[in-house]
Amino acid sequence: MNFERELAVARRIVTRSADLSLKHFETGIQMEDKSDDSPVTSADREAEVFIAAALEEAFPEDGQMGEEGVAKPSRSGRTWIIDPIDGTRDFIRGNAQWGVLLGLEAEGQPVAGVAHFPVMGKTYTGSKGGGAWCNDRRIQVSTVDRLDRAVVCFNGMQNNKKWACRDIVLDFISKFWCMRSMSGSPDIMMVAAGQADVWIEPSAKPWDLCPMKVIVEEAGGKFFNFEGTDSIYAGNALACTPAFEQLLRETFVKA
Repeated sequence: MNFERELAVARRIVTRSADLSLKHFETGIQMEDKSDDSPVTSADREAEVFIAAALEEAFPEDGQMGEEGVAKPSRSGRTWIIDPIDGTRDFIRGNAQWGVLLGLEAEGQPVAGVAHFPVMGKTYTGSKGGGAWCNDRRIQVSTVDRLDRAVVCFNGMQNNKKWACRDIVLDFISKFWCMRSMSGSPDIMMVAAGQADVWIEPSAKPWDLCPMKVIVEEAGGKFFNFEGTDSIYAGNALACTPAFEQLLRETFVKA
């Protein structure tokens, strides 16, 4: 199936949503903590309402699921999964690594997605069978196959006390050429674009992962979770180039 229309509409929606969120820098950002201790701002909520309304107009039969509470049953077998501001901590601090994530799931599998990073000036897109792109340039994972030349990205280091894999992480990272941890979604897009080789996310929700899974896979990468399946609902995720799939499975996937 061709998803050109879905991607074109999604790209317009996330770009307009990001423009609206950027205006909050001019008026001040109001922040509060959610029950899971993650921050949320008025910009997150307003952006999700905007995205949901735009999707309803364009695809009225499709369902919706959003980080800030949007929920609509699907009548088509398809659901749009919304993260209005991914990287809210970066957004609050004025850092460049925040973005808008919008993915389309069909029959339980991500099939198309957009990850738009307005301050970084990068928009990643991907769809099943349609390839992966950054700013309309085709992207592909790297061909690096040596640990001592590979880049690993590890997200959420501040939450290490909650990890089941905590005791092995430092030794594992020490085998790589270098480590980067800018933010979850920009890091996995580095893998898709050939700028990094391994991405580990010990804690993630479906809205963090839906567009990322299809983009990294269409770029030639591998995506799975600590259970060894490719579900975006496991609460964690791993992505890598084919050269490092076996290493990640042996190290992190539960036996």
